[in-house]
Amino acid sequence: MTAPTPPPDGDIALACMAQLARELHRLGLRDACISPGSRSTPIVLALARHGGIRVHVHLDERSSAFFAIGVARASDRPVALVCTSGTAVANWLPAVVEASMSGVPLLLLSADRPPALRGTGANQTIDQVGIFGGYVRWSLDAPLPAAGPDAGRSWRALAAEAVERALGPQPGPVHLNLPFTEPLVPSAATVDLGPEPPGRDPEGTPRGTLPGAPDPALVDELAGLVRSTQRGLVLAGGLRSAGEPGGAPALARLADAAAWPLIAEPTSGARTGPAALAAGAILLGAAGFTESHVPDLVIQFGSTPTARAALAAVARARRLVVVTAPGSEADLGHAAWMTVRCDPADLAAALVERLTPRAESPWRRAWSEADWLAADAVAAWMEELGDELFEGRVARDLAACLPEGATLFAGSSMPIRDLDSFMLPRTGLRVVGNRGASGIDGSVSTALGLAAGAASASGGGSGTRTFALIGDLAFLHDAGALIWGAGRGHDLVIVVINNDGGGIFNILDQSRLPEHEALFATPHGVDLAALAVAAGAGHHLVTRSGDLAPAVTAARAARGVQVIEVRTERRRNAELHRVVAAAVEKAVAGLAGPPTGSTARPGNPPQPDL
Repeated sequence: MTAPTPPPDGDIALACMAQLARELHRLGLRDACISPGSRSTPIVLALARHGGIRVHVHLDERSSAFFAIGVARASDRPVALVCTSGTAVANWLPAVVEASMSGVPLLLLSADRPPALRGTGANQTIDQVGIFGGYVRWSLDAPLPAAGPDAGRSWRALAAEAVERALGPQPGPVHLNLPFTEPLVPSAATVDLGPEPPGRDPEGTPRGTLPGAPDPALVDELAGLVRSTQRGLVLAGGLRSAGEPGGAPALARLADAAAWPLIAEPTSGARTGPAALAAGAILLGAAGFTESHVPDLVIQFGSTPTARAALAAVARARRLVVVTAPGSEADLGHAAWMTVRCDPADLAAALVERLTPRAESPWRRAWSEADWLAADAVAAWMEELGDELFEGRVARDLAACLPEGATLFAGSSMPIRDLDSFMLPRTGLRVVGNRGASGIDGSVSTALGLAAGAASASGGGSGTRTFALIGDLAFLHDAGALIWGAGRGHDLVIVVINNDGGGIFNILDQSRLPEHEALFATPHGVDLAALAVAAGAGHHLVTRSGDLAPAVTAARAARGVQVIEVRTERRRNAELHRVVAAAVEKAVAGLAGPPTGSTARPGNPPQPDL
């Protein structure tokens, strides 16, 4: 008897990848970002033909990966990335680093040549095994697809392990390197991979392995420390979970119970409630006040503070307790008396349960009064500016005018710092930034991904609900994403601060160097309006402060991708930052008492990387 002809390799590969895709979908995968290529044909076809997975096609692998970060954050689900072999995989690295450090679950599905071709000089072949090093939670060089009675089960098990590793207890990217042999295009032959498992669990939202509950003995110890400390401070940095700012209410309740001030960064979502300071970040820069109001205990929740003044406050505290997610670090100056790795919201809630709310204290009243004076001084100073554009005011006014339920992506460098200093307290706004590695790369792509994820989650709706505030260099760095993505149905308003270069360097010490303009500021002279029009995006120019909110309203109503260009001048902006800081210093000068140097640490605060 003649043996049956085995199915072609292309059909075997597609059948195996279909098993992988079905299991990923069952475990919650709803979005996949792919870039074109031949070697990835089996996995691309499996995802596209599944029917329940949205496929987002991107020309550029780096842009695709940052787009995936945005979708994952907006949807609170893992997102798959697919690319062909060779340097295509290497282009994922910047986004993989950010996803790793921000705790974003990505499933990296890289196609590869078969092992026999590695190290032979074969076209488009590099060493992809372990290419991402320690920036992935798990990596596997998968076997070549093969038929057999147990093949389907093994691919389903691989999918299940990949999702489990990506979701926790330390969420992040995982890498499956998938080799395929030619032919890659299937012929519709039948492939036997064994039986389907009986009694499949229903499809649903993925659930990661939650970090263990805080140790009760440790919670008791910290609660006792809080009870015995009048002069304390709660500092809320960015919260790493995809569902941020879910922990914000617990942090606010803790600050209320302890009668301590709460200074919250925009990405924490905690800048609301009676304990939260409206001008906390800029108040920390008022040396006269902060040197005479040194906290005995700072509990820092979430990521490392963004502002240098906040880093200085942490360095001055007599004791610092850092509470951060498992697998992350948030102690830049190695100053922590204790570091607790657990869900910050869980620990804050556990502490509240063990505390009897404390009455308003002179310490809390002093911070509240200083905060009121600082916020009033900033508002009065901005009013005196009239219609002159100041980047800090752009950040404040943008955050204030966005609709309820909006998401704002904050670019690194100055945008996130200006929001930290000048954004007024409000609810109904989620602020997101790529603050894991704090790079400017992929800003437009991430914002587009947030818009795509938000649209999928809400089913559409009237008016744009996703916004971005980024600098001109970040905008140009990711111009390819604008060109590719502007005409693909996304609703996104991008507010670009165009000061013809890197404005942050006018505030840093590099501004004193003779090479400052050429090597650091890097003026570009690019016509952003022409770029937006060429990409098919709308363009609105803002040259007066009062025109920002109407421009946002018009751009939101226009739908699609809209670019609002706000033109400022770098040197003038740096000067205005110094002037407003001096105005706050003067406003709170009367509250400064004798310095409490006994609790201060010697030396200068650590300097953040940009």
